[in-house]
Amino acid sequence: MQHEIYWMTLTIIMTAVIWVPYIINRMIEMGVWQAIANANMDPTPTATWAKRMMCAHRNAVENLVIFAPLVIALAALDVSTSLTVAAAKFYFFARLAHLVVYTFGVPVVRTLMFVVGFACQVLLAWALLGAL
Repeated sequence: MQHEIYWMTLTIIMTAVIWVPYIINRMIEMGVWQAIANANMDPTPTATWAKRMMCAHRNAVENLVIFAPLVIALAALDVSTSLTVAAAKFYFFARLAHLVVYTFGVPVVRTLMFVVGFACQVLLAWALLGAL
């Protein structure tokens, strides 16, 4: 397995489980039955951290749509360099840090982590364009 695929897989798993804490919070706030029977698709949580985590999750999904195809395309073209491995790895850790600092409401660092993740996507796209 290419290292980029490994980091993409970890990023997908992380993105896939981000919803768990804020849904547990929803069940605590609303009660389990009310939470699972609620027809409102995304009621706003009372807890500020849960609101922020929902936003961080949405942002992670939006960025995964860019990151994953880049990694898959590089793997399909059998392109793997130290730069692409580093970009995929740093992307994962930037997204993890983004989630944590967004959830805890740390200003500035959240934006910096987003920019690091974006820069990693640019590096992957650059490597992909160079391979075409």
